[in-house]
Amino acid sequence: MAKGPNAFRTISEAADELGVPQHVLRFWETKFSFIRPMKRAGGRRFYRPQDIAVLSGVRALLHAEGYTIKGVQKLHREQGLTHVIAAGLGDNGSASLDALAVADSSPHGDLADEARDRLVMALDDLQAVKARLDGLLRGA
Repeated sequence: MAKGPNAFRTISEAADELGVPQHVLRFWETKFSFIRPMKRAGGRRFYRPQDIAVLSGVRALLHAEGYTIKGVQKLHREQGLTHVIAAGLGDNGSASLDALAVADSSPHGDLADEARDRLVMALDDLQAVKARLDGLLRGA
């Protein structure tokens, strides 16, 4: 069963989708501060759809456009995440509105941090509910 377009991807799924090895994604994380997948306990990475869009842009800039790592860093610094994502979509201004809306609302990753915090809080709530239900089931 295939995952939906909004599902999170593991590093192996992201690497397969992008056509690069997993170690390249890990390396890019060290070179590009704007690549920040969610990490679970134990360091397991989960890539959101907007992370995949950013990675696709980085791949296109490095591999297809011939940018250097410093060149991509400079492009991001001067023109923002929107241009990095647009490169991955092959657009010159009419890129996917969903991906660009995420980038525009969060040029420095604030939305990702906010979303991560909300997800952690939701997970904590769900774990508390599960523990309560387990207790009730043991008592029944």
